[in-house]
Amino acid sequence: MNKFTAMQWFVRVAETGSFAAVAQQLGVDRSVVTRQVSALEKELGAKLLTRSTRSLALTPAGQSYLDQAQTILNLVDAAESSLGEEQAVPRGRIRLALPLSFGLQRLLPVLLEFANLHPTIECVWDFSDRRSKLIEEGIDLSIRITNRLVPSDIVRKLGSTQLLTVASAQYLAQHGKPKRPSDLSQHQGLLYALEFQPDTWHYRERDGSTTAVSLRPRLVANNGEALMAAAAQHLGITRQPDFIVQPYLDDGRVQKVLPGFPSETLGIYAVLPSNRYVPHRVSVLMAYLAQALK
Repeated sequence: MNKFTAMQWFVRVAETGSFAAVAQQLGVDRSVVTRQVSALEKELGAKLLTRSTRSLALTPAGQSYLDQAQTILNLVDAAESSLGEEQAVPRGRIRLALPLSFGLQRLLPVLLEFANLHPTIECVWDFSDRRSKLIEEGIDLSIRITNRLVPSDIVRKLGSTQLLTVASAQYLAQHGKPKRPSDLSQHQGLLYALEFQPDTWHYRERDGSTTAVSLRPRLVANNGEALMAAAAQHLGITRQPDFIVQPYLDDGRVQKVLPGFPSETLGIYAVLPSNRYVPHRVSVLMAYLAQALK
């Protein structure tokens, strides 16, 4: 048993709550991870985890050891990175989770440039609009577009995007063009399923107050491009980030609705999985993305 490796694997198991998840991240059989942790317990002469068919739990000794092991691993990461970090060649794997539409439209060219600049970094990209579980899935960095951060999220703001309300000219000719936010309640909504309240949209009135409007769902989907395609086919009114809407505005497939009543602005964030020391390669990627999106 390599005690340092066993310590690393134990910390991963404790943080994810799953031997299987860690085995998948490492690309080994579950039994290999189990044996490493069992050997560590035998070496320490203490039970660190209680196991059942459905869950894992830290023992008091396990919690104490986890706290100290995390500190040790942070110090090791910091020591390795501090050795000429600015001059060091960033290397290793970065598993990056990023939104589907924004990732493909705006980030992919930047990420390809980054990959060309840093051939010693192995890139793993996960394009999805779902909110990833960073620790459980072994993700080093996630890009999120939101105005609802969890208090425990560790983030760096990279930029922002404005939500625009749009519909096709044909739909508006048939159903009337809303003059105030409250008029939207009479219209068919094309709603983004992953929003906190998909059928409730917020707008700033001319006096500075905020109005919340409930819409009747015509179509609900978990992808903005799909909703824009539906809007271009005259199915209803949708509200999407400007980077998705702009091509549809440029070629006239849709037009802005309620341009005098601004909707919400969303932040574009780089989110880290924990408050551990950030590896040099991840810091380099965050800085590159921040510069590109500035």
